[in-house]
Amino acid sequence: MPALRTPHVQGRMSVAQALARLLADSGYRARQVGANAWRIERAPVRPPVGMEPPAIADQPPPTVFDPVPIIVTASKREADLAALAMAVAVVRFGNRARPLAPVAGTTRLAGDIEGLALTGFGPGRNRMFLRGISDSPLNGEAQSTVAVMLDDARLTYSAPDPDLRLVDVERVEVLKGPQGTLYGSGALGGIYHIVTHRAVLDETTLAASLGAEAVMHGGAGHTASAIANLPVVAGRVGLRLVGYSAHEAGWVDTGTRANTNAGRVLGGRVGLGLDAGAGWRLDLTGMAQALNSRDSQYVYAPDARARPAQLAEPHDNDLRHVSARLGRERGGIDIVLSSAMTWHEVSDRLDASLGADQFGLADPRQLDDARTYRVWDSEARLSGAIGRIDWLFGLSHVEARQHGKRTLSGDSAAARLVIDDDRRDTIDNAAFGDVTVPLADRLRLSLGGRLFRSNVEERRLLATGPVARERRRSGLTPGAALSWTPRAGRMVDLRYGSAFRLGGVDITANGALEALRSDELETVEGGWREQLSGGGQADLGVFFSRWKNLQSDVLSSDSLIETENAGDARILGLEASLDKPLAGGWRVQAGAAWMQARLVRSALGHELHDRRLPVVPDYSVRGAVQRDFSIGRIDAALRLQARYLGPARLSFDPVLDRPMGKLLETRLEGHADLGRFTLTLAIDNLFDSHGDSFAFGNILRFPTMRQFTPQRPRAISLAVARGF
Repeated sequence: MPALRTPHVQGRMSVAQALARLLADSGYRARQVGANAWRIERAPVRPPVGMEPPAIADQPPPTVFDPVPIIVTASKREADLAALAMAVAVVRFGNRARPLAPVAGTTRLAGDIEGLALTGFGPGRNRMFLRGISDSPLNGEAQSTVAVMLDDARLTYSAPDPDLRLVDVERVEVLKGPQGTLYGSGALGGIYHIVTHRAVLDETTLAASLGAEAVMHGGAGHTASAIANLPVVAGRVGLRLVGYSAHEAGWVDTGTRANTNAGRVLGGRVGLGLDAGAGWRLDLTGMAQALNSRDSQYVYAPDARARPAQLAEPHDNDLRHVSARLGRERGGIDIVLSSAMTWHEVSDRLDASLGADQFGLADPRQLDDARTYRVWDSEARLSGAIGRIDWLFGLSHVEARQHGKRTLSGDSAAARLVIDDDRRDTIDNAAFGDVTVPLADRLRLSLGGRLFRSNVEERRLLATGPVARERRRSGLTPGAALSWTPRAGRMVDLRYGSAFRLGGVDITANGALEALRSDELETVEGGWREQLSGGGQADLGVFFSRWKNLQSDVLSSDSLIETENAGDARILGLEASLDKPLAGGWRVQAGAAWMQARLVRSALGHELHDRRLPVVPDYSVRGAVQRDFSIGRIDAALRLQARYLGPARLSFDPVLDRPMGKLLETRLEGHADLGRFTLTLAIDNLFDSHGDSFAFGNILRFPTMRQFTPQRPRAISLAVARGF
């Protein structure tokens, strides 16, 4: 057998279904050759798997659906995407179109998911938004609107996106819309769920990759990764080791220093799997990633990629994570017990030689913004079925602690001034569940709710001394969905979802106390999902959201970031996507999103000429064309993709705000499978576009110096991977 990396298979299914799932995207298929015998063989290239021969003239083609189900677990149980009454986007990895490399992160993935928007500060600094639920581009203290999950564990609560590199990842699932019923506070926009490969208990494999890239108008970079799976006790205990490193080329010149915004990524993951018998399995995971950039990537003129000399502004984003998961996923009732701890440190240094005079320090030079985040996430849940009734019940406990300290420094060691020291602790306890019942043969109703009790305590160190305040809240977050399956492969659904974000207390620099109201979001959406004849899928969704007491991070008069209630918003949106294989090895993918996200009641205290929510493009359009072919015994593929982001605005803050968007992103990839070796050649930003991304730079300089964050220039990369 060839050295293939395949997903694990669990659940109730036929042998044909199990083998189809096991071999998905591997280039191989299973063919039954006897009553209990199957042959695994290379899948034909022409036509692609799932395609039927052309129909005879005047005879309608048969309806053929994709035999490989897409399994989603972000709903807290295994579910077939085709029958899931929820707006979900799934990106699967491990095939030729998505090689595993440490350069692939959230930014690369956003081009394949409608409604997913990112700010453009750079790796490890970006905020993530879904479906127009966007509050501010600033990385302040407000809780994130999208929760980042790694398997069963929550990684982030208030931190920016850690930009985990997607090495040895099975798939990424994005739940769109409020997910308060399943995930509680801080899931206003949705869930970004990374599913990794677990240790295989009876297989030894090794895979490695090396890559290099060159950026026009910039420098060169390189990548490396290795993945090993080792059975410790055959069939009972397995160990999986993952390591990766990347040197990312810079492309902004600062004074006489070239390519100053270069960066490094170093990461690894260890997974231990244990078959405890009777259907029980224990998984222990430890992972770490260190990401740092030598400098920021903003400039002072449009279309520029250079700026005058100034002090370096490095950034660090370091994350460590441990988790334990004990599960039984057979025997009638599925049981999952999980607990995880995440340590996350994010630090930035800004040039303070301009714009920091108001703090009273003579000759200020640099501002250090150091933030630490701790998230402890534990959960116990049961799920099963009683006849045709599916049910889920769980208990959740989340503790999130964050500490931000900003220090202004001068030339001498003694010239130091702490200008902000803020701590916030949040505890959330909840019981949640849902039940799905059949109303008719093809009509199903799902009802769910989350009963929670949360409290937040904030402590700030002021010139007059420490100040502390605490707030508590209890309540119920409901959800409901109605789905209709008129025929196999087609589903129409209507869904109601809700979520909240706990309001804290904002203590101003003069010691005044300002209570913040909790965000409350409600969404009504309708969806249509179709499994297409010959394979592929089409999705259409329309949604309306009402957002009360929107919390937004804003820039105060002293250039520090504070949180305030901006008012109420309304969001109306439409999304569509298509993934369709064609004859001759062709495949087309397309998607579009339109959103009208507006602030309908302003509590900002200043006049708004533009009521659009920040960062959200009015519309976006994407498309990709892929061709699989063979050259002798070499399997190859070419893929061309593009995405256009429409007009947007940067911020509610009149000091920061400016028109954004109108960006074109392009990528051309080529892959060649040479047996144990796979070659990948890619070109990003084919037209070397200079668009201004959704970001700014130095908050101290922004009131007096306009800043731009240009797109990364054209880059060419080559990677080689081998399995052993």
